[in-house]
Amino acid sequence: MSNHPSVRFAPSPTGYIHIGNLRTALFNWIFAKERAEGTFILRYDDTDRERSRDEYAQAIREDLEWLGIRPDIVVRQSDRLALYDAATERLKAAGLLYPCYETQEELERRRSRMIARGGSRVYGREALKLTDVDRERFEAEGRRPHWRFLLPNFENDSFAPRRTDVAWTDLVLGEETVDLSSLSDPVLVREDGTYVYTLASVVDDGEMGITHIIRGGDHITNTGVQIALFRALGYAVPAFGHHNILTTVDGEGLSKRSGALSLRSLRDDGIQPMAVASLSVLTGTASAIEAMPDLASLGEKLALDSVSASASKFDPAELERLSAEIVHGLAPDAVREELIGFGVPEAEIEAFWLAVRANCTRVRDAEGWRRVVFGERDAAEFSEEDRGFLATAFDLLPPEPWDAGTWKVWTDRVKAATGRKGKTLFMPLRLALTGLDQGPELAQLLPLIGRARASVRRP
Repeated sequence: MSNHPSVRFAPSPTGYIHIGNLRTALFNWIFAKERAEGTFILRYDDTDRERSRDEYAQAIREDLEWLGIRPDIVVRQSDRLALYDAATERLKAAGLLYPCYETQEELERRRSRMIARGGSRVYGREALKLTDVDRERFEAEGRRPHWRFLLPNFENDSFAPRRTDVAWTDLVLGEETVDLSSLSDPVLVREDGTYVYTLASVVDDGEMGITHIIRGGDHITNTGVQIALFRALGYAVPAFGHHNILTTVDGEGLSKRSGALSLRSLRDDGIQPMAVASLSVLTGTASAIEAMPDLASLGEKLALDSVSASASKFDPAELERLSAEIVHGLAPDAVREELIGFGVPEAEIEAFWLAVRANCTRVRDAEGWRRVVFGERDAAEFSEEDRGFLATAFDLLPPEPWDAGTWKVWTDRVKAATGRKGKTLFMPLRLALTGLDQGPELAQLLPLIGRARASVRRP
């Protein structure tokens, strides 16, 4: 197997990807790119022609790039149908793909009867007993076949399946086994001629030389089937890893349809990308959940064999905490363009951001502090006693230039003149200057407000 892994992330462009999808993308990215000079392929599973949308494909690409994931190769399964056609013909020629004419209702009735009798839910391969005459009759009725892959779970008689274990050493879970005799022959081609994910995925993985497949634990049974299909088509079998699934706090599976934890919604909400990446990867691992500065650092924290085997609950409240932690540490240059967009004067960007960032859970919160510092602050109501105090205080405003020491110089003068101290001294000044009863240190804000604006704010 190559020393340089080749991995893929294969989302369906039928909606916005959510944080559970991102977990799979990041596990693959970290495995291939942060630990080796590997190849990361973005492969759109867009064979569902009715639900796939170009705008979702574009959104997936944009959301991944927001996280720092930039694919080496981007392909669409809809452009690769000729490969699936050829693979299908190879399987038919080998007698491993057979036509079935049962409707979904007929299959359900048959399954219900078998269960009622204490029998197996596994498809009994009844379609293999059809004669040419039977098939012609079905065709004349307007039925079109779906095609099943004949699993290699028997010796001589396909109607006498026996235990057939497919085993692999999982990158996450260790030794895993799937018994093919416990499964129905999977449908690979639908009645309308479209291909099921199982076939398209295996053909693409084989043709593209994918060396490692890391995906959710809900695919473990699929892996047993796909290994059999890799072998039937003559492809090298990749190494597999199955990470645990993320659920909501209530234990429900994440879904594109809910949209609540889509990357697009989190991005629009101002959550920091590395907060999303850190929580997506570190939830359900042996590592403490903390905001990592970049994907390389996140990769150093991830050990695949430390990932829990059971589902892990994803708490969106943790996103707020991690995102705020990242915001509080952002350097002025990292937010320069956004601050300019909010109207912060370029000459004041560094001093302004260092003053307000600890009071921002999102970068966009700085826009509110820009209004407080450089614009019109909300006026506060004061008692007559406080108005008298503030009149004295504003009479004592020091002359400019102002710096970080001006606040202390001013408040010391006011304290000496009025006898006030503590909260009764500082709170009226804060309310008069900012219109708020809490916020950034006034020693940092006062030089930004400046004497002219401060004077205007005298009650």
